[in-house]
Amino acid sequence: MKTSSIRALPTLAAAVLTVGMASASTSEGVSVTQRQQIDALFAQYADTARPGCAVGVMRKGHVAVAKGYGLADVERAVPITSASVFDIGSTSKQFAAAAVILLEQDGKLSLSDDVREYVPELPDYGRVITIDHLLRHTSGLRDYTALLSLSGLEVEQVGTDEQALAVIARQRALNFPTGTRYEYSNSGFFLLAVIVERVSGQPLGQFARERIFQPLGMKSAQFRDKHAEVIPGRALGYAVDAEAPQGTVRFRNALSNWEQTGDGALHLSIEDLAKWDENFYQPRVGGQPLIDRLTQRGQLDNGEKIAYARGLFVDEYRGVPRVHHAGNWVGYNAMLARFPEQHTSVAVLCNFEGAEASELSEKVADIVLADVLKGADAGGAQKASPGKKAAVKPVPLQRLLGSYFDANTETILEVIEQQGALILKIGAMPLPLVATGPASFEVQGFPVKADFSLTGKQAANELKLRIGDDDAMAATRFTAATPSAEALQSYVGTFYSPELDVTWPLVIDQGKLAVRDEHRKFETKIQPLAPAMQDAFSGEAGLLRFARDASGKVTGFELSASRMRGIRFELRSMNR
Repeated sequence: MKTSSIRALPTLAAAVLTVGMASASTSEGVSVTQRQQIDALFAQYADTARPGCAVGVMRKGHVAVAKGYGLADVERAVPITSASVFDIGSTSKQFAAAAVILLEQDGKLSLSDDVREYVPELPDYGRVITIDHLLRHTSGLRDYTALLSLSGLEVEQVGTDEQALAVIARQRALNFPTGTRYEYSNSGFFLLAVIVERVSGQPLGQFARERIFQPLGMKSAQFRDKHAEVIPGRALGYAVDAEAPQGTVRFRNALSNWEQTGDGALHLSIEDLAKWDENFYQPRVGGQPLIDRLTQRGQLDNGEKIAYARGLFVDEYRGVPRVHHAGNWVGYNAMLARFPEQHTSVAVLCNFEGAEASELSEKVADIVLADVLKGADAGGAQKASPGKKAAVKPVPLQRLLGSYFDANTETILEVIEQQGALILKIGAMPLPLVATGPASFEVQGFPVKADFSLTGKQAANELKLRIGDDDAMAATRFTAATPSAEALQSYVGTFYSPELDVTWPLVIDQGKLAVRDEHRKFETKIQPLAPAMQDAFSGEAGLLRFARDASGKVTGFELSASRMRGIRFELRSMNR
């Protein structure tokens, strides 16, 4: 799950906070010039009053760079070092995958086993979901993190395994038939943690500690499966405080109390990651069979290859093979990228929302692998310097404004103009677009890229949007419906979802249809809904498509949102 964030503004340069791990010769490591270029890249985070990042460069069995920039604890002014422990979010998935493969090597399960052999709570969806479907994100299961959020559970509240398993088990449909598509879902990897515990008799954290962390000497690595657990050396998570006085930058705590593992929750340091990374070259845990299983790309039922292997993406970066996985959870952002042919890896761990760990890792790779990457600047200095992109003049903004709909994900995208700037709205989240080409844009502080399709001088007819490592959305322009005030009244009522076990009152507020959110104690929140297609509205929760009976009366709606589609809400009463 990815949370909203506001990009931290650059702060005044300060002394770089560094701690080295191990030295390496220039021929096997990183030159003095390259180190300086890396320092320049992270200079905006090297501040004695803000959170930041740790970076590691591993080359040919040596740790060539291990440095910290910024603070692990802003309140106590504790600097980030190579030993600082970060929540690495979804970068954890490769460890859950490794645990399952080790159990397969033990003869205790097979990746082709039906998941319901181990998790009988799951409904029978008419097709077998195997353990390998979970590992590949091809199961079709809706994402439990989004389901829990819709059910009213905030990340600051305690979220347990029991809650996650219960909400997954309540789902009566899949996003797509198992094996026919790749679509990232945290549910699969959470279920892998459940399977590890039921097969081995140990929680994933204990199993990983005994079978992976201790054998490799990963002294700080641990899964945080108890929200109150104390983790020595932890870098706390932060976000920019949007309520800070104008012209100032202030941070607030951004931490989660959810206890689920498998899909995330692993805490470790650059030093720990270096030891795990070298296991891919000199496999002490699991042997070469483990590495081969982890890095074998998946395949759909129709034979199409996908970039996801097992807990890892396998692709190319600037013409060079790469194995990687990013992670983003509340106040943390992480990336571990491995370039196996060069025996080189880059790890970036950050402790604030809006950090660009994936982009930063690529820029570090541009520096240390400039001699082999296509299109990389051999000098590296200009490429590495932040905030120096050449000005790009986009096409007239009026050609890009409008509503776009992606049928595969049931997602509405709105492109609007505010004070001369182009804004992309996904639900209620406004994302400022920065031009990278005449009709190409990115969102600073988010791994979001947007490309508009133009013909002649007409308005754009399609918007292709890529978020992180997810497949690109192809959203087609449409003209939103304009229901009358009388027509809006037909949607007013109380609706119940058996799959989420929540009741949503829909009301008219200031002339607009809205969800009256009553999940919070002593607080009611009104979430306005914007008309989309006929009998469809979009809002913070996602896209609502209403159903009617033969007489034309509304009987309910289906909700589709991030990584989940077709959640049924039934009309309980009309409130008029």
